[in-house]
Amino acid sequence: MKKTLLICFCVVGFCLQAQTFSEKDFKQTVSQVNSAKTESDYENAFQKFSKFTSTKPTEKWEAYYYAAVAVYMKAELQLKKNPSLDVSGLSSLAKKYVDGGHTQQDSNEVNLLTGLICLQKLQMKGAMDEKKYLDIIHQAIAKADATAPDNPLLAILKAKLAERSNDQANAKVLYEKASNEFQKSKGNALLSWGSSLIPGSK
Repeated sequence: MKKTLLICFCVVGFCLQAQTFSEKDFKQTVSQVNSAKTESDYENAFQKFSKFTSTKPTEKWEAYYYAAVAVYMKAELQLKKNPSLDVSGLSSLAKKYVDGGHTQQDSNEVNLLTGLICLQKLQMKGAMDEKKYLDIIHQAIAKADATAPDNPLLAILKAKLAERSNDQANAKVLYEKASNEFQKSKGNALLSWGSSLIPGSK
């Protein structure tokens, strides 16, 4: 009996240690994606987050969210180098993961990331479902405007939408607003990655 109990305690202890390690590894990977600079950085982060979608014991939506962030940012980096590049495959993969997060958590961060991904998809030559994606974008903006008007991702999404309409003056103002809001929200890992979307940043 004592031997059985000892084995049980050892197994429970091992599981708790594995869970703690998993959470620690998750937080380290979040830091990595927030400081990523290359396509390889984002790809490595995505590979880890995609595994976390099945192994993270709680708040799995965060794993889906960051997996989508990593793929979206990899595509953005490619577009920065070559604006005419077709990154529709990456955009679709990012949309798949953010949708996975959305089924578990309806938050402004998830909604705004969804809007950014949809806007990215609309940048592709011959993009389909323009009305559908614009509706998603405007819904994300409306929700955030009503509940979190100072969310820097909201300003980023609006700025990118202004750029799409060739309203560079408004886009510049919105990027400046986003920069100020990112300064105020330092330490919020759900938002930090977005600061690299501001022109002139890393």
